[in-house]
This record gives sequence, structure tokens and C-alpha cells, in this order.
Amino acid sequence: MEKEEARGANKAIDPSSFKLLVSCPSGLSPSQVSVVFSDAYDRIPHPDINLENTITEIWEQKSQKNKSLYNGKKFRYGGYMLDNGGRSDNEPRLCLYLGLTDYRTFVGTNLSHLWEQFLVPSEDDSVLCQHTANPLGNGAIVETIDKKILVLQRSNNVGEFPGHFVFPGGHPEPHEIGIASHQRGKDLTESINSKVSQEMFDSIVREVVEEIGVPASSLSTPAFIGVSRRELNVRPAAFFFIKCSLDSKEVQQFYTSAQDGYESTQLYAVTMVDLENLASRMPGCHRGGLALYKLMLDDTLKNT
Repeated sequence: MEKEEARGANKAIDPSSFKLLVSCPSGLSPSQVSVVFSDAYDRIPHPDINLENTITEIWEQKSQKNKSLYNGKKFRYGGYMLDNGGRSDNEPRLCLYLGLTDYRTFVGTNLSHLWEQFLVPSEDDSVLCQHTANPLGNGAIVETIDKKILVLQRSNNVGEFPGHFVFPGGHPEPHEIGIASHQRGKDLTESINSKVSQEMFDSIVREVVEEIGVPASSLSTPAFIGVSRRELNVRPAAFFFIKCSLDSKEVQQFYTSAQDGYESTQLYAVTMVDLENLASRMPGCHRGGLALYKLMLDDTLKNT
């Protein structure tokens, strides 16, 4: 009963609160991250048909107000398996379980004013969120050559958390690798899993290039450091650490012509102390990204 009451107390949830779903402080390379993409990890419709119908109702209302809304496909986060080593190479390996969802269902479940009613009381995250869209977002902690971290202040025109501070990011995109639906066949499945895994890394580089404006050639291969989930709206995001070969002044010059510069009003290149001070004005998933970065720094110190 207490859990039900807490879930109903929407206003009591701190927008900057988060949960770390998986942490990989050593930073995983593309060869250490795999994906199982399957309809087994798609959303399960809610048994309450009236609640389920609100998804369409909310989308129609929002579409009428905003004609530019587009119902694009997204990868749905369905869990993970982490192997911390034990083989000859002793390298940790992560497998992400991903399904398929879309923006319409995200708006009608996670972003709905009724979002808490879609949750299932459970300590198992995949059960808790089985009726929500749970599109997997992404974010990058980008470190310049002069040891500053890049943070954006979101535009007041964006849908989620206008005016808040965030790391550059967005979503891995199914359409970038030609996925519109689930495909059958063993050979095809293996090929698709490989493509989706690569898209996890390609997409975060693409997002940094589009939002910050720096050339891809200035960025290191991303290192996967974990997945955090915003407690408000149970919103998951994968985070990566990327080094940039430019200094903070050079990055600022590139930002003025960023392709997706309209999504933000300002780029800040900050120290760790400044970053800590901004944390209370970050959405929970991004504050979780900061926590993952700090765990990575701690791990680096331990191993030096």
C-alpha cells in the first residue's frame, strides 16, 4: 500500500533523482558491448484497456497542437547481462537487451501525466517498466584536451526539461541502420544484432557532432560507462566517455555553427567543481551520467 501511495505522489519525485541500472567504470570498447535485439524486449500492453487507450488520446491531442511531431521508431531498453571477466582476456563484457518502440508510445506512457499507473510494483527493473515505452537515450561526457567537460543548456523550446543543463546526446536510431520492424531468421538476426551494437557507438558520436559542432575526427572512440534511469518518468539513458582533441576555446568556435544548435542556448566547458554545482539543475538521467563518470574517475585513480 505504501508503494502505491508513493507512486501516486507525483510531485514528491525529485526531477534530478536517478538510479544507476548498470555501471562499467573501466569503460567498455565496442568489442566489449553486444546487443540482443528481439521482440521479447518490446513493451507489453497494459491490461487496463482504458489506461492503454490514453496513449492514442494523448498523442492525438499533442499532434493537433504541434503538427511537427513525428512518430519515429526507437530502441526500447529491456535490460542487460554483465560478465565481469574470467576468460583469458579477463575483459568485462556487456550485453544489452533491446526491443522496438516509438515516440508516440513514449509520449503516451513515460511522458504521460498517468505514467506511474503504467508501472508494475517490482524490484526487477524490466518488470517495473514492462508497460512503458522506455526508449533508450544516450549521453556523452566529452573531455576537451584542456580537461574541461562539455555541458549544454537546453533551449526553452524543447519538450523535456527546457532550460536545464545536460550532456550532449539523444538516441540511437533504428532508421539509421534500416530497422523499421523485427526481422526473422538466424543469419539475419546475428547481422542485425551486430548493426544495432555498432549504432550504440556511432549514434553518440553523431549526437556530439550535431549538437556541439566539432568534427568527428576530433573525437576518440566512445567508452561505454553505464546506463542510468531518471526516477521521474523512468527514463533510461546509456552514457559514454569521449575525449576531444580540441581545447575548450576551439570547441566554442565550432559550437556557433552546430547543426542542432537550436536545441540549446549555450555551451559550457566546465571543471569538475563547476559540474558538481550544475548537477541539481540536470535531469535525473544526466545526473546519473555524472555519477557514472565519477565512478570511472575513481576506477582510473585506483588503477594508476
